[in-house]
Amino acid sequence: MQKKIHDYPGKKVVVTYDSKRCIHAAECVRGLPGVFDPDRTPWIQPDNADSDAVSEVISRCPTGALQIDRRDDGGSEPALGPNTVLVIKDGPLYVRGTIELVNPDGSVLSKETRVALCRCGLSSNKPLCDNSHRNGFEDPGSLGTGGFGSSEANLHDDELRITLARNGPLLCAGPVEIVDADGTNRRSGGKTALCRCGASRNKPFCDGSHREIGFSTDPV
Repeated sequence: MQKKIHDYPGKKVVVTYDSKRCIHAAECVRGLPGVFDPDRTPWIQPDNADSDAVSEVISRCPTGALQIDRRDDGGSEPALGPNTVLVIKDGPLYVRGTIELVNPDGSVLSKETRVALCRCGLSSNKPLCDNSHRNGFEDPGSLGTGGFGSSEANLHDDELRITLARNGPLLCAGPVEIVDADGTNRRSGGKTALCRCGASRNKPFCDGSHREIGFSTDPV
C-alpha cells in the first residue's frame, strides 16, 4: 500500500494529505473551496475556515486521503457511525467506520476510519482504489443475493476486520451494513466475502470467479 504524505499546518490544526490514496472524489473542494483549492499553492489552507468546519469536511473524504490533527480542544473527527460499505456504481467500495485491514498472513496492515477499496481488480495500489476502474469496469452497484454468514465471536463489537485474501476476496468479519449505489437497498450481517477481482456474477459478493480468471493480488 503506497503512501505519499504532505502536511499542511495551520494555527489550530494540521491537515495531512496522502496523494497516493486520493481518487479526486472532490468532497473537500465542494465542501470548503476556501480551504481546499487545487488551483492555489498551497492547495490546502486550514486557517481559512473554522476548525470544526474543516474537520467535518475532511470526514467526508471517502478514501481517507485527508486526515486532521487538531491542536485545539476539538477532539478527533466527527463520529462516523456504524460500519458501512457503500458500493459505488462502476467504482470502488467506500468503507467507513472502525476498520482494521489485515494482511493474508494475519498481520495488521492498517487501522482506518475511511478507505476506498478496489473492486475492479486493476488497481496498482491494492487493496486501495487508484481509479483504474475508469478503464472500462462497469457495474450498477446493486446488491447480489445472499452474501452473509455468522460473525466471529472473538471480535470487538464495533470493529470491522477485513482480511485481504491472497489472490482472493476481501474477507469481512464484524458488524457491517452494505449499501447499494442508490443508497436505497441495505443488507446487514457479520461475516462476508466481497469481490475484488471484478469478475463476480454476484457483486459485490465473491462467487469464486477469482479462481477462474487467475486473479493475482501481487504487485504488477
